[in-house]
Amino acid sequence: MKYVLVNKLDEIVDTVELTGNVGKTGATTYFQGVKKMPEQKDFHKLWKVMSEQEYELMFKSALQNRQIEWWKEEDDYLDGEKS
Repeated sequence: MKYVLVNKLDEIVDTVELTGNVGKTGATTYFQGVKKMPEQKDFHKLWKVMSEQEYELMFKSALQNRQIEWWKEEDDYLDGEKS
């Protein structure tokens, strides 16, 4: 399964494909070794580890929630200029 290392800006920093049933715990251990951060608490302050599928679902969901009807906001702004 493919796992991604995500920074606080929700950007993928690194990816790894791990075989076997290591799961997210194994991927976290791998990324901790790559970043040379033995303390899990400190590691989780900077990064998130998730499966690629989990990231895609989160990203698509967040993108949908960010979409706004900009023309309505701009229309209100333009009405304010008219008066």
